[in-house]
Amino acid sequence: MATISNEEKDDFFRAVDAASKKAIWCALATVDNNEPRVRMVHPTWDGDVLWFATAPQSPKAKQLAANAAVDIQYQVAEPDFIHILVRGTVELITDQETKNHAWDAIDYDLTQFGPTGPDSPEFLPIRITPTRVELSEMFGSMNKKIWRA
Repeated sequence: MATISNEEKDDFFRAVDAASKKAIWCALATVDNNEPRVRMVHPTWDGDVLWFATAPQSPKAKQLAANAAVDIQYQVAEPDFIHILVRGTVELITDQETKNHAWDAIDYDLTQFGPTGPDSPEFLPIRITPTRVELSEMFGSMNKKIWRA
């Protein structure tokens, strides 16, 4: 297992971004009434933070507002079998300047959340700030690299 230094951080997150794009979807774990909840989401890396969108009244948004701790797991299928784990905290974004940034950063069609654009009241970007990121191969058993905040 290798621990990522500050000097290696940018290269590490570029590798994480490239591997994540191969997976497309990942599992997001939240907590609801002290019970785990897992669902599939499609976050986008923006440097060393992740973004995704949801609706403000969704169960996911309510769970994240009540408990900001999340775990995320990407699993890239064969032949690569890349494994990415992200642990961090979320922030529900409501200020317009940051919503505009998220609208541009997220790499999929957001009109399902904001039919009128980033100023839509139905568009709630979620920013995930990682505290730990693991990148490995073969389901976490080979070439494990870990970054910690």
